[in-house]
Amino acid sequence: MSDKPQPQQDNQGWAPRGPEPAAQAAPGGPGEPGKPGDQEKPGAPGKPEESGRPEASGSPEQSGRPEERATPEETGKREDRATPEHPGTPEQPGNPQGRATPDAPGPGEPQEHATPDGPGPGKPGKKPRRRRTGWGRLIPIWRMVLGTFIGLVLLVIGLFALGYYLVKIPSANAAATKQSNVYLYADGSQLARDGEVNRENVSLAQISKDAQHAALAAEDRDFYTESAIDPKAMIRAGWNTATGKGRQSGSTITQQYVKNYYLGQEQTATRKVKEFFISIKLDRQKSKSDILEGYLNTSYYGRNAYGIQAAAQAYYGVDAQDLTVGQGAYLAALLNAPSEYDVIAHPENKAAALARWNYVLDGMVKKQWLTPAARGKVTFPEPKQSVIATGMSGQRGYLVKAVNDYLAEHKIIDEDTLQTGGYRITTTLQRPKQDAFVKAVDDQVMSHLDKKARKVDRYVRAGGVSIDPATGKVVAMYGGIDYTKQYVNNATRRDYQVGSTFKPFVFTSAVQNDSRTEDGRTITPNTFYDGTDKRPVQGWNGGTYAPENEDNVSYGPITVRTATDKSVNAVYAQMAVDVGPSKVKDTAVDLGVPADTPDLTATPSIALGPSTASVLDMAQAYATLANHGRHGTYTLVDKITKEGAEDVHLPKQATRQAVPRQAADTTTSVLRSVVEGGTGTAAQAAGRPAAGKTGTAEEDQAAWFAGYTPNLATVVAVMGQDPDTGVHKSLYGALGQARLNGGGYPAQIWAQYTKSALKGTGPSDFDLQLQPGAEVQQQLPSTGPTDQSPGTGGQDGGAATGGQDTQSPPPGDNGGQTQGQTDGGTTDGGTTTDGSTTGTTTDGGTTTDGSTTGTTTDGGTTTDGGATDGGTPGNGGATDGGTTGTTTGVGPLTGLTQRRQ
Repeated sequence: MSDKPQPQQDNQGWAPRGPEPAAQAAPGGPGEPGKPGDQEKPGAPGKPEESGRPEASGSPEQSGRPEERATPEETGKREDRATPEHPGTPEQPGNPQGRATPDAPGPGEPQEHATPDGPGPGKPGKKPRRRRTGWGRLIPIWRMVLGTFIGLVLLVIGLFALGYYLVKIPSANAAATKQSNVYLYADGSQLARDGEVNRENVSLAQISKDAQHAALAAEDRDFYTESAIDPKAMIRAGWNTATGKGRQSGSTITQQYVKNYYLGQEQTATRKVKEFFISIKLDRQKSKSDILEGYLNTSYYGRNAYGIQAAAQAYYGVDAQDLTVGQGAYLAALLNAPSEYDVIAHPENKAAALARWNYVLDGMVKKQWLTPAARGKVTFPEPKQSVIATGMSGQRGYLVKAVNDYLAEHKIIDEDTLQTGGYRITTTLQRPKQDAFVKAVDDQVMSHLDKKARKVDRYVRAGGVSIDPATGKVVAMYGGIDYTKQYVNNATRRDYQVGSTFKPFVFTSAVQNDSRTEDGRTITPNTFYDGTDKRPVQGWNGGTYAPENEDNVSYGPITVRTATDKSVNAVYAQMAVDVGPSKVKDTAVDLGVPADTPDLTATPSIALGPSTASVLDMAQAYATLANHGRHGTYTLVDKITKEGAEDVHLPKQATRQAVPRQAADTTTSVLRSVVEGGTGTAAQAAGRPAAGKTGTAEEDQAAWFAGYTPNLATVVAVMGQDPDTGVHKSLYGALGQARLNGGGYPAQIWAQYTKSALKGTGPSDFDLQLQPGAEVQQQLPSTGPTDQSPGTGGQDGGAATGGQDTQSPPPGDNGGQTQGQTDGGTTDGGTTTDGSTTGTTTDGGTTTDGSTTGTTTDGGTTTDGGATDGGTPGNGGATDGGTTGTTTGVGPLTGLTQRRQ
């Protein structure tokens, strides 16, 4: 383009120029290409162009329009002053007096955009930047993001440097000189002191390589190659914890050693920060071998064993340098949960312990510390029965262990924190009652053992728990003869069948759910059932189930009350189906039996007690019955204090109505009959109104008595276990008796303890509210009447007294059966051959078409059968002048009960 002014078109006339678009103002205004962004000074006149057309005024006054100023956005942030490259003064040659240049647009012509270097011929100006509006203003630009990131990085580096500088490696913590925990009875007298730490430090060279590798496989497989901190493991552990996959530490062995040796077990942010920096410093100052040695010497393995040397002695009786692959793997598994994985103290957790043990071995194979072939030859090494320091001898060790387990299970104090010591723990245990329990066991059982003459006497164990029903407080506990000789607490273990002590829960559930028999009769204490031996249950679709009665005795038609007295399996298996096995299970759990109790299954067999609840569990459930159906979680602790710290918070003992009062009280009325005339008559020696139930495990491996007065619930069990191998053993012949059952030694222990424990308090009777119809006698038609009263011989029995019953049986209650002896009487006629007599006549009446099996004369020997309810055995039966033998025949329910087969 030429620098000369271009002539204007004649047809545009002399009309004054309209306002120019401010957004497109040329640099310096008209005629000033060298002065970007400035307008003409006010009052500077413009000269008319050569064509005679007047120029635009250089001021608002001259142009007749308001002054318009270009914004930075409109001008593309142009410079506001002239530069040598772009002169913009009126005196500049070629632009006299600020006259418009040929490049300046005229009226009606579009303006050209200015460039940073000023307008040039044919060059458009820079586009203005778009203005950010709305939500866009809140989104940070990349410069802000980058700046923030760099700032955070610098802040983290600064904090890291500050923490590294400030946090020093301290001296060993108080665990090296750990305080004892003191355990007190409820009256404040000392029960036990847990003593000094059981630890013996050894060098890494004195620990077998297999044990070292096992610990690494369990806790930190990359220990020798990783740094002191493993961020990925920490993030993974945090994620697993947050998503409910279990609590995991995420700590390396270095961090765990720092926690064990320099810091403590408290779960605080301050401790974690210190652990972080100390671990980094320690990793720079000590070798990996030194750190591993310190870790293995300070870790807790359970059984009061600190360090791998003490653990090797406690579990296997060997030194750490002699540990095998299997033994080392088991000790390494214990690091994760010392108490839980002790298969001797908690046999119910053996499956979990084995899973952890296998995990360790598989890790050793993965890291090539163990060949697959050698791995296949490793078998699980059963730890030995523990021998504990004498400070825990007698009952002290059992009680301390039970208290510690209670604190951990209820998340009051975890095991690691408790092991730091310094706590004073006041228990609910009452010293007089505790002493009375020990004396009762010693008097009734332990003093009669002859381990030299009878090998089976070596297997005898006993456990017991006593609870105040109103408060749920455990007032006494018997764990075994001596904690230093028998490590397992027989009161809390869960590996023996509870037997017939479970049957009352079936009846409670029946009343609770208003259950009926298969033919529509309401289940009450007087409802008749078929007690035939091996009778298949009806109404169960899970397969045939036909349980045996003890000694294969058939009872025929029998009331629920009498079936409870005699502990008849056939009746209660059918009742469980009538109620619904799942409902029975729910009721048991409501009463206090843990839902995760082994073998607590919703099947007809649930009634016979195959589940392995602990003595403590059963005591809770029976305490709920004694408390009219109100249940509160048991407690062993009243108060916990620690010097220099606030008292430890304990959970509130809230109670709830677990089952209706009528259900609990009607069950109590049935269980009173067991004590007054059933298999639990030995409990009468307590001299108190009492209710209870006997029970026997399979193969007589355990015998139980669970009973209560209105203000004390107590459960006792006598168990059989090999002291060397820990295997369950039958108690046939123990204490010189052919068989041990719940009505014998367990009931005798219960009676002596209860009498002593309640000494000085007045007797109180049960205040019962029974279900409607509970006392109504059912009248049934009879086709073979007999006037003889049934005896009380049955299962789980002790000293039976024939003919005694707590209710007046309706006509035909015997169901065609008579006992061979009534009230200690003798059989009046008939000759016994192989235990059977056809048409035998007794003093009580005549039996028609019946057969007597195992009839006893003068309380003597039974032939080929008979009830085995205590006394002197004779060829398969026991009498002690009581009820023996059962006569069966055509009973009054023959042809009436459609379920009978």
